[in-house]
Amino acid sequence: MQQRKVTAIRLGVMTSVLSVLAACGGDGSSGPGPEESRPHDARNSFVAPTAPFAAMDPATGGSAVATDRWTGVLNGAGYQIEVPKTTWNGKLVMWAHGYNGTGNALTVFPPIMRKYLLDNGYAWAASSYTKNFYDVRAGVEDTNALALNFTRLAATNGRTLAEPTKFFITGVSMGGHITAAAIEDETAATANNKVRYSGAVPLCGVVGDTSLANYFGGYQLAAQALAGLPASKFPVSEAEWTAIAPVIRSALWATFPTVSNAQGNKLKTVVQQLSGGDRPFYNEGWADAGNQGNLWASIGGDGTFSGILTGNIVDTTQIVYKVDASAPGPTALDNFFNASILKISPAPDANKKRSDGLRWIPVINGEFSVPVVSLHTLGDLFVPFKMEQVYATRAKAKGNDKWLVQRAIRDVGHCAFTAAEAAAAFDAMVKWEAGGPKPAGDDVLTPSVVADPKYGCAFTVNTPSTQDFTAPAVRAGHQAKYPALDR
Repeated sequence: MQQRKVTAIRLGVMTSVLSVLAACGGDGSSGPGPEESRPHDARNSFVAPTAPFAAMDPATGGSAVATDRWTGVLNGAGYQIEVPKTTWNGKLVMWAHGYNGTGNALTVFPPIMRKYLLDNGYAWAASSYTKNFYDVRAGVEDTNALALNFTRLAATNGRTLAEPTKFFITGVSMGGHITAAAIEDETAATANNKVRYSGAVPLCGVVGDTSLANYFGGYQLAAQALAGLPASKFPVSEAEWTAIAPVIRSALWATFPTVSNAQGNKLKTVVQQLSGGDRPFYNEGWADAGNQGNLWASIGGDGTFSGILTGNIVDTTQIVYKVDASAPGPTALDNFFNASILKISPAPDANKKRSDGLRWIPVINGEFSVPVVSLHTLGDLFVPFKMEQVYATRAKAKGNDKWLVQRAIRDVGHCAFTAAEAAAAFDAMVKWEAGGPKPAGDDVLTPSVVADPKYGCAFTVNTPSTQDFTAPAVRAGHQAKYPALDR
């Protein structure tokens, strides 16, 4: 099985481990401003990968299509490119990888639907980006630059190719943010490297852009309050957080991170509401060590995404917490909790428009006009299902929900997809883009629909392969607690 590296970054400048992105970010209302420096600008010691990559092995379920494969470095970013030798259909798929921590070693790897792409004649290309950290701006620019240099790099490697007739983009986690941002009108207007994509497939993506930071912030504040250590300021110092984090966990878990106690179950109720509401696989997601590990590695910072921004982006002023699971509506306990908890406001223009290209954290306003098919696992609490609800709401507000299809997958892990699920989503998108009917998807906004025990059955495909991002036995264990798939 292909192993996927899931890494998290702190929202702040403290030691990082795992993460993604956050908050409903600034809208640039003050317009482009002076290009002040930030800690991230001084990070320039990254090492691009150049090692060759192997052809797929048909004996282990890979594609038998003969291909040309190239690696190299473009403007400081490593890349991988693969093109069928005789069956290329003239179309190029850009693959955007997820967050890879804060080390100096950059990474690049093939798309999860690699076999599908090659079997159907697509070329694909993937960039390592020029920097690590949660640098979506670099991800968009470097991915676009690679797309624009595709034919030149092919010629350098001895193959003359025509310009692609169409460009598509897909990616996971932070790469899902890159994918969704790459097709936005603001990106088309402000990116230094401009590519007109014909369609997109964001997978487990941070498609609510900086609203993820609000989720992390709400989790942290609620955990502190329920543990008897309510926050009186934000942020706290690294030393203060290091001291109180174990106390919070001890107060809220019988066995951290898998078994919460009675007080911790109140936090469980809070996080259910923050992460997308009542839905299948939430309970399993809450008790999943990977999910909690990712969350705890992503809180306790200063809201700058480890120096990607110069000011705090976290905004919890609009969060209404649900602590009491005894009633669906607000109770006295809920009202007391909401009245007493600290509210965090973002720094003005923390993520403003730039005069030098994309914002530091590119936004997803729902302003796009190409087919999009997205996937998200229901039990993911690191980049939660709520992201899809934010994306749907924004697209609908702009009148662009006609271009958006969203699919729920019945699994717990972050990006825990089978290759069959990802390939089906991509296939649905390209057939739609070619003039076919809008494909089927899931309603992500109606609470009663999302809460149905069979929700997500329609597009969950348990057929295993060596390219999967999820272990069949682990998935089967979770799914055994729910109604069987309808297929």
